[in-house]
Amino acid sequence: MGERADGSWAAKRVGMSVPRQNGKSQLMVARALAGALLFGEKKIVISAHQADTAREGFSKLIEILEADGNDWLQSRLDPKYGRAGVMNAINREAVKFSNGALIQFKARTLSGGRGFSSDCLLLDEAQRLGRPAWASINSTMSARANPQVWLLGTPPTPEDDGEVFESVRVSAVDGVSSTSAWLEWGLDSEHPAYLAARDSLLANPRQWSPEIEAACWWSNPAWNTRINREVVMGEFETYTPEQFALDRLGMWADELRASRLITATEWSAIETTEAPDGVRSFGVAFNIDGSRMALAGAVKHSSGAYVEVIDAHTGEVEAGIAPLADWFADRWRSVSRIAISGQAGAAALEQALLDRRVPQRVIHVMSGPEVFAANAMFYDAIRDKTVTHPVGKPTDHLERAVAVCDRKLASKVTGSWRWTPTTEDGDETPLEAVGFAHWAVRTTKVKSGRAVFV
Repeated sequence: MGERADGSWAAKRVGMSVPRQNGKSQLMVARALAGALLFGEKKIVISAHQADTAREGFSKLIEILEADGNDWLQSRLDPKYGRAGVMNAINREAVKFSNGALIQFKARTLSGGRGFSSDCLLLDEAQRLGRPAWASINSTMSARANPQVWLLGTPPTPEDDGEVFESVRVSAVDGVSSTSAWLEWGLDSEHPAYLAARDSLLANPRQWSPEIEAACWWSNPAWNTRINREVVMGEFETYTPEQFALDRLGMWADELRASRLITATEWSAIETTEAPDGVRSFGVAFNIDGSRMALAGAVKHSSGAYVEVIDAHTGEVEAGIAPLADWFADRWRSVSRIAISGQAGAAALEQALLDRRVPQRVIHVMSGPEVFAANAMFYDAIRDKTVTHPVGKPTDHLERAVAVCDRKLASKVTGSWRWTPTTEDGDETPLEAVGFAHWAVRTTKVKSGRAVFV
């Protein structure tokens, strides 16, 4: 509600994202009443995607007007308009005050952009505001001297036409717009409350926990006052994790699509510009269907370990096994261990290495428990800052894997987990490969020569 020196609104456009049932409708009614009674606005429009939702807002205003002790407010209505200042006809709901201010309620599906020219326009369910309707609405507002548009909603689901709402959010958050205000309640994939809730889910899927409740507290300003905790527990039990994150934790789909276990802060904290010398090992990871493969190296030194991805291959990995075996055949004498995992290619690579007279003592095909141990060991090393990696670019294989890979529970009993991509084009093998190399170099007692990954 900030103003410029000339009295115009500093924010011509106000966006708000908040989980459901936290009071958006009450806020719209409060803003409409303030416009009519305090700000001198002559026409205020409250709009929703559907007629029944628009009428809900109208009902909330009537409740306030008719509440005990609000005679002073009723006395300000225009007795010549409708019935004592109130128009109650379906799809024509409105309230008019004796100062000439009019509050109207409209459904966008019925009237498109017509009739939305106003001093203040409040758009409910903004996550369902289509581009054509938004363009039409903006054109009707352009002739107003000092208009303000509010867009209020929840993070769009895949079924919503959320392009407009998301563009308003991005332009405000990224600082592109100088005339926008953005207010948001919710978590993101790196928020401590979300990470704790996710860890709780991994350990006990579908079980309500203090960590999940804490995430709800953080995301919902009306938690445990207006919002019924037990009803939300029912949502948790019946919604998909993605749906619960959108509707109740206020998370946006881009965060869900690219959720990550290793936060950007954690990852950048262990960057280095130098590759140290020391005992070295290699890790090779194949994905489950044999369409991807990654090779990584690790160096053990006095203060920890250093890892990097050497190569990543997409396509039929069988074609890449022979060149990889040749590559190792030239280097195995200075390597402590080659750790390999993946049903699609591990056995074939092991045989190819043996055929090239690479000693069995250097080759290690990892068991399932060793894979899980390697994952946990690498993640612990990141948090403890006992492992480093080269400064990367967003397009690098390892950087892309870290940005979109999360953990997937493999056993409820042991709590073991493995890496899984959270986007359709995500690739977990570079992250697995560095974890295997790190595990190999930390668990082997065999010494080797200088670390040169060429």
